[in-house]
Amino acid sequence: MSHASFWELMNFGPDGWGWSMMRAAGVTVMVALAGFILGGFIGSFGAWAKIAGNRPVRIAADAYTTILRGIPDLLVIFLFYFGGSLALSAIYRAFGGEGFVDFPGFAAGAMAIGLTSGAQHTEVFRGAYYAIHDGELEAAKAAGMTRMMMLRRIIMPLLLRHALPGLGNIWQVVLKESALVSVTGLIELARQAQIGAGSTRQPFYFFMAAALLFLMITFVSNRVFRFSEAHFSRGVRGAR
Repeated sequence: MSHASFWELMNFGPDGWGWSMMRAAGVTVMVALAGFILGGFIGSFGAWAKIAGNRPVRIAADAYTTILRGIPDLLVIFLFYFGGSLALSAIYRAFGGEGFVDFPGFAAGAMAIGLTSGAQHTEVFRGAYYAIHDGELEAAKAAGMTRMMMLRRIIMPLLLRHALPGLGNIWQVVLKESALVSVTGLIELARQAQIGAGSTRQPFYFFMAAALLFLMITFVSNRVFRFSEAHFSRGVRGAR
């Protein structure tokens, strides 16, 4: 297959790499989505700490966002992967086992992406909360809403409306960061392209296929976020 064309390499037959690339694209989406969701949970607590926490809690939240935004994502992945492997190996030996236990690459990647994106989620949620007009909250109080009712009917919908553009940007960053998880041995899209390139000695075709799949995922993601923004902006003047 050293002189095969792009379409011959990427077909879905027994000799093609099409299904392998598609499965790897699915792994890429799953690890990115897992990290994005985890980052959302972390960012929610981080935003709460910066908005409503006491001084020590705010200092801790500021330190978290500053440190995580200053450390390269690849190093965070390495720390989770090798640190997790050391921890699992120590636990395994404590129960009488021998040898080295690898930390799952998917878990290491998702946790690392979640921790790093959590710092960005924190700032997006904090900014979205402060974008809510005080008059809207005062009107809800005047209408007799309880705190939980205000959170469910007023704060959360408005917060999502203001946060969605920033969340869309974070998702694009997370999607690209997922390619770094290949260093753990996880066969996601970038790693599968590397394997195919090494097997056929046609790296251009495989990395071009990976780039096209990333673009397809990005296109679909953008449509989803645009639809969500339009949904949460219903009734707002000038919203699309």
